[in-house]
Amino acid sequence: METQSNVAIKLHQLNPNWSENIKANYIKHALREYNIHKELNHQNIVKLYDTIEIDANSFCTVLEYCKGPDMSSYMKKYKCLPEKEAKAILFQLLSGIKYLHDHKNKIIHFDLKPQNILFHDGLVKISDFGLCKIMDSDATVLELTSQGVGTYWYLPPECFLIGDTPPKISPKVDIWSIGVIYYEMLFGMKPFGHGMTQEKIMKDQIILKATNIAFPLKSNVSNESREFIKKCLTYKQEERWDITAAFSSSFIQKSK
Repeated sequence: METQSNVAIKLHQLNPNWSENIKANYIKHALREYNIHKELNHQNIVKLYDTIEIDANSFCTVLEYCKGPDMSSYMKKYKCLPEKEAKAILFQLLSGIKYLHDHKNKIIHFDLKPQNILFHDGLVKISDFGLCKIMDSDATVLELTSQGVGTYWYLPPECFLIGDTPPKISPKVDIWSIGVIYYEMLFGMKPFGHGMTQEKIMKDQIILKATNIAFPLKSNVSNESREFIKKCLTYKQEERWDITAAFSSSFIQKSK
């Protein structure tokens, strides 16, 4: 049966001047994202329907249409969100991430940030799986071979370890990102590297030095929210909350 509905189209344009090797690598990553994303079915994750070839140098993915805006635009407009509203958004984010972390493929989003969070009819939708990582079901950590990618304000210290040995990451990368996003919703600023460029964050090792979280002095944000953020922004990943601990915390469950 044919149905008509609004969808979003994401265009993927290959540079005609790229070498065949670069084109093949781009397509490989795009298809990997598609194959992961198409299996996901959760109300807090943007649904991917199909991919369509346009010509030799372009194709598109067909996605669930979200009325928007994205969270980045929303926060630029309203600066600080009321705690009740921020907590409602947080609950939906955690719900979507729990689905990813509990999935048979054990998916780490790895690029959670306000620009990749959309609003649609009262729902929060996580989008953009271009940097996601897949873990073996029995593994607890994953070697990060693609260092330097991602959005630094939202990545945890273990992604920035210096040395010859690639850092080991876990799904707790996304928990750190959620802590940063919740902080930003409540206080209108990023907890680490606010106002800095990504280059300066890397050069000055800002995230590697993010051992303590500071809160603005003048704020009516509850101690419960502050404690939740601290648990998400715990420096050592082995001591940081995982998604089960975060989602099952009394602070979150009272949001239901």
